[in-house]
Amino acid sequence: MADRPRLTLTSTVLDAPDARDLAAFYERLLGWSREEDEPDWVVLRAPDGGAGLAFQTEPAYVRPIWPAGTGDPQMMAHLDIRVDDLEAASAHAVAAGASVADFQPQDDVRVHLDPAGHPFCLFV
Repeated sequence: MADRPRLTLTSTVLDAPDARDLAAFYERLLGWSREEDEPDWVVLRAPDGGAGLAFQTEPAYVRPIWPAGTGDPQMMAHLDIRVDDLEAASAHAVAAGASVADFQPQDDVRVHLDPAGHPFCLFV
């Protein structure tokens, strides 16, 4: 479509009770650095570029349930993170502050929950 305006995805935004706290977790997990740092808005960027990960304080944030049942708060999105060593990456995620989800739907994927309850998947 020749007349389509230029659109660039700059980041995925995760709501949280405290943007800085959740950003600190992902800094430890991913090793990314802060590009923006406001009390209620933080943006992390990978050292090699690409879309970032942003965090926004949401006072009415409701932690999602994984897996959600009828009437439970649903996750709206999740992050997929490719790793070289699933067990080592899972241990690193837990040391950074994540928890391993009780429900694991696949043997070659580990579902974790970040400190705000957002699910993310580590996979080889």
